Amino acid sequence: MTMVSPVREDATEDRQKAASAMEAQASVEQELLSADQAQVLSKMAKYHGLPRSGDIVMIQSEHTGAVDILSADLESADLLGDHRRVSPPLMAPPCIWTFAKMKEFKSKLGKEKNSRLVVKRGEVVTIRVPTHPEGKRVCWEFATDDYDIGFGVYFDWTPVTSTDITVQVSDSSEDEDEDEEEEEEIEDPVPAGDVERGSRSSLRGRYGEVMPVYRRDSHRDVQAGSHDYPGEGIYLLKFDNSYSLLRNKTLYFHIYYTS
Repeated sequence: MTMVSPVREDATEDRQKAASAMEAQASVEQELLSADQAQVLSKMAKYHGLPRSGDIVMIQSEHTGAVDILSADLESADLLGDHRRVSPPLMAPPCIWTFAKMKEFKSKLGKEKNSRLVVKRGEVVTIRVPTHPEGKRVCWEFATDDYDIGFGVYFDWTPVTSTDITVQVSDSSEDEDEDEEEEEEIEDPVPAGDVERGSRSSLRGRYGEVMPVYRRDSHRDVQAGSHDYPGEGIYLLKFDNSYSLLRNKTLYFHIYYTS
C-alpha cells in the first residue's frame, strides 16, 4: 500500500486553485477589454472626421491598463455606413485585333483633321470619348511611326454633358492622377503600375478598367478594338509615352462609335 503525504496533496490543490484563479482573471480582463473597444469604437462613429485608410487606433483599458492596437481599415468598416466606398461594376472585356495595312491607314489619316498628334517623351495623352446616345459601342484604330507606345482603356462612370471628344496631355501618369484628384476627391488611389506589366494608375472609385496600359507594337501593325457601352459615361483612351526619355511618338488615330 502506497502512502501519500498530506503536504504533497495540499501543494497539488494549491496549484490547481492558482491555475483556476489565473484563468478566471484572464477571462474577466478580456471581457473588460472588449467592452473598452466597443465603447471607443462607438465614440469614433460620432466623430466628424472619419478615420482614414491606414490609420492606427490605440485603445488602453481603464480597468487593466492593457493596450490594444486596431486598424482603422477593419474596425471602422461597420462604422462608416453611407461613407463606405462602392466599387464600380466589372467591365466586360474588349474585342481587339490588328491589321497590316499600315501605309494606307497613315496616308488616309494624314489628310484628315485632328487625326494625328505627337506624344512627347515622358507624356501621357488621354483622349476622352463620351458615350453617344445613338451609339452602342466605341471603336478605335491607331498606329505610330517607328516606335511602340503604351495604350489602355478605362471608363469614367460620370454623367455625359457633351458628346465632344477632347484630348488631355500630362507630363506623366502621376501628374494625370493628380489632375483627376483635383477635380474630385477620391480616397486611396490604386498605386500606379508599370507599362511593361500593365498600368492600373487610373483605377479609382468611379473608374472601370476596360484594358490596362501595355506597350503595343503600333509601329508594326495597326492596333484596333471595340467595346460595348456598359452605360452612360466617358471612355478614357490613354496613350502612354512616359517610359520614353528620348523619343517623341507620332500617333495616328481614328475613334468612332457604332450602333
